[in-house]
Amino acid sequence: MSNAPAAQPAAAGAADRHTPVLLNRCLELLAPALAVPDPVMIDCTLGMGGHAEGALERFPELTLIGIDRDPQAIALASARLARFGDRFRAVRATYDAVDAVAREASRRSDHTVDAILMDLGVSSLQLDDADRGFSYAHPAPLDMRMDQTAGRTAQDLLDTADERELAYILRTYGEERFASRIAAAIVRRRSAGSPVTTTAELAELVRENIPAAARRRGGNPAKRTFQALRIAVNGELDLLERALPRALNSLRVGGRIVVESYQSLEDRIVKQALAAGASAAAPADLPFIPEGLEPYLELVGHGAQKADAAEVAANPRSASVRLRAATRIRPARQAPAPTIHSASAPAEKTRGRNRR
Repeated sequence: MSNAPAAQPAAAGAADRHTPVLLNRCLELLAPALAVPDPVMIDCTLGMGGHAEGALERFPELTLIGIDRDPQAIALASARLARFGDRFRAVRATYDAVDAVAREASRRSDHTVDAILMDLGVSSLQLDDADRGFSYAHPAPLDMRMDQTAGRTAQDLLDTADERELAYILRTYGEERFASRIAAAIVRRRSAGSPVTTTAELAELVRENIPAAARRRGGNPAKRTFQALRIAVNGELDLLERALPRALNSLRVGGRIVVESYQSLEDRIVKQALAAGASAAAPADLPFIPEGLEPYLELVGHGAQKADAAEVAANPRSASVRLRAATRIRPARQAPAPTIHSASAPAEKTRGRNRR
């Protein structure tokens, strides 16, 4: 974890390149927790700073700390938010460091903060930069790393994983029905001396190896494979499983977490963690809830909130968003959120290749 200085990148300004998803609704949900003197908020997924900018503008006493692993995002967001001076600070880290960031930023004796925002998945910056390899729409190297300074690439994964592991990744992280066919085709090409080396080649291979009927529905047939590889390369679900309890335990009583998810795997982890915290830790057949086993979260709203037609028309990337929020109602020292035990994948995950 490192504090990142503001930088002035040569690329186009972040504000011109990024429309934050459900910004107004996120700010509405965060507002009750920020209606205190000198509030502190952590944006766990800073990206290009759209949500952070909105929060800093709406809440003039707010101090906001933004976390991101991508140095390019840190630079763009820092330039965008420089006008807020010391009310904004960027930290380059993965967001499972949220508890450490909270301890450093807190103004409270229990080291908690007032609000935490998570806008999950790949950022607009990463999607829009064809050279990053996240999109099947443009030919590019198969990188897919959110931090291009460290870790293995999607190309490394495709070049080294065996057929069984590739099928597991595509099936588990992409929910791809034809995972075995696609994995076998990748390995056949590699064995024949002509491995897949670009996003365009991978997208074409996927198209060729699923039934024609499946190509005609559900959008581009490669999207599930690209999602799966991206999640595996960046350890996204493992990261979310580590980060959520740490974030919940970093909130003061009355503090609020808001999470935006964009695919079913991450939304399931969020839903289960928040639902568990909003449920009593006692057998359902007891006539009363024993002291100490009461819920420590209160859900905000019923189920996941979605973008309406106007939001989707203005920002098509909001079409798949699922927004959930909760308020902490008991202190973490009395009711800590428990560690999440591999909700994202079955026992095969223990083979170790996808651990970070």
